[in-house]
Amino acid sequence: MRNDRLSEISHLLSPPPGEPLWHGGATPLGALRGVGFIQAAWRPAPKRQSIWGLTLHIAYWKYAVRRTIDGSPKGSFPRKPANWPTVPAKPDQDTWNRDRKLLKTEHELLVTSIDSFPPRSLDEKVEGRRTYRYADLFHGIAAHDIYHVGQIQLLKRLYEDLSR
Repeated sequence: MRNDRLSEISHLLSPPPGEPLWHGGATPLGALRGVGFIQAAWRPAPKRQSIWGLTLHIAYWKYAVRRTIDGSPKGSFPRKPANWPTVPAKPDQDTWNRDRKLLKTEHELLVTSIDSFPPRSLDEKVEGRRTYRYADLFHGIAAHDIYHVGQIQLLKRLYEDLSR
């Protein structure tokens, strides 16, 4: 039988189609629907993030949480630097498609890891950490998605307004 707490976390990360989350927002993958490479690479100001940068950042943290769960080796994330991977200097649609696929893959791997996580370990401290539990980590990655989806949605609206 499926653990209710893990089911709720999975629901926050991957709600069923047609069932929006409480905040009404999309998942990171849903927020990227219809975003082309030019819009993804656009930045509202020189020192601000782009949708593309946020996409890679979200993918990295899904990877980092999964690595914490399943013990995958550090340093295996395909884009560098780790936390805020560099957006290509000359963006193109093929690279954008690969980076969206990277997010999708890391999302699916994370959800699979959480779905197979032993429920009895949810309240254990994350290995090597004294301050938070696995349950906190899982809720944290869901909150991370929600936070950055809000930024993506705002960037989409700013881009559209400035492109008119």
